[in-house]
Amino acid sequence: MTVLHLADETEAADLAAFLSRLLHYDRAAAVRLQAAGTALAVFGRPASFEVLAVRAVRLAKPYEKGLDVTLDVTVSAGELLESVDESAATAAVPAAVTGPPWAGVLPPRGGWRPEPGLPPAGSLRSLVTAAVAEFRSRTQELAPELRTRGELDRIGREIWSRTVGRTRLPVRAVHAAQSLGFLRQASVEAEAEAEGGAGTEGGLALFSSGAWLRLRTPYGSIAVRQAGLGTLGVSVR
Repeated sequence: MTVLHLADETEAADLAAFLSRLLHYDRAAAVRLQAAGTALAVFGRPASFEVLAVRAVRLAKPYEKGLDVTLDVTVSAGELLESVDESAATAAVPAAVTGPPWAGVLPPRGGWRPEPGLPPAGSLRSLVTAAVAEFRSRTQELAPELRTRGELDRIGREIWSRTVGRTRLPVRAVHAAQSLGFLRQASVEAEAEAEGGAGTEGGLALFSSGAWLRLRTPYGSIAVRQAGLGTLGVSVR
């Protein structure tokens, strides 16, 4: 069994938290792991959000198993979570599973361009809070005979498909980032850095590549693919 040595206990704890949040939405969730060198990317698709979540994890030493110097496998999120040892900062890679359709189509590795118009983190959190409150208010106002699954879905699609600020990013992507802990309150210094714009390494920024948009935060990224935004720009791997 392959054991990944994470950079420290914090990296292990953050990975465990990310997996736990994915499993909250789907107890049978799968994740795709890609590792090369000292970087591990964990891809997941939180149920109902229609986005891809990406958590980057630092490794203590370059990945290597025999002659393989890269790792690319889809595994059970639950089994991976069970293998995480926070005190030892390790995680064992479970046996591969048959991946869901999304696992075969990931965002492109390169070609990302900065997109202007993204509000700061505090505004994004407020936006999600307001959207959730609106959904609850509108659904509670429905007469009992009108409170059907179809009507609830229609209201949800209307709210979560709205775009953020002067960008093409749908609100559901920000909602996913908030729900997965990617928009949690940082320290004052980190928050200021995150709100400094697309040029801040590790900070809050929006990028595009073909039909993909990627919301990057200090804690992870949310990628969403939209139809009609130019060339397909997907990576099947």
